[in-house]
Amino acid sequence: MAPLHLFAYSTLLGAELYQSFVMTKLAYKALPNSSFTTLQKRVFPVYFQGQTLLLGLIAFTLPPQGPKSVISSKSNWIPLTVAGGTAALNLFVYGPRSQRLMIERVHQVTRDSKHSTDPGELSVEMQNLNRSFSRAHAMSIHLNLMTIIATLCYGWQVSKLNFGVVR
Repeated sequence: MAPLHLFAYSTLLGAELYQSFVMTKLAYKALPNSSFTTLQKRVFPVYFQGQTLLLGLIAFTLPPQGPKSVISSKSNWIPLTVAGGTAALNLFVYGPRSQRLMIERVHQVTRDSKHSTDPGELSVEMQNLNRSFSRAHAMSIHLNLMTIIATLCYGWQVSKLNFGVVR
């Protein structure tokens, strides 16, 4: 189980860091707004699903006894619980809410014939959508950051584990 555990952890951490700090920023700068929106609404549900599944796999494969090993130590279950909870909130609440509001804003642009970032007065509907989207998106970003921090804290614990390696 130890190799699978380390593989799951390293995959999770790598995906979190790459998606959060590299891909999203590059895509935002390189793509037109509509293309970026289309990409994000496809990528982030998969990212949040993978994040949640990998956290489950990590808990299931923790040496030597999987879930029993997680429960037996605060230093294991606290960061995994925080990471799992924040990832689940993004998967089931804030990710879908942000996506729904992002799509509603695109439709409002069509109704208003004016983009949400165009100069001048925005419609009341667009102002409300912008405010709602900003809140949901900020919550999703903060939850993702909390998940990454909890993953890093757990990694600190993983670095202390003895996987039966003879020195």
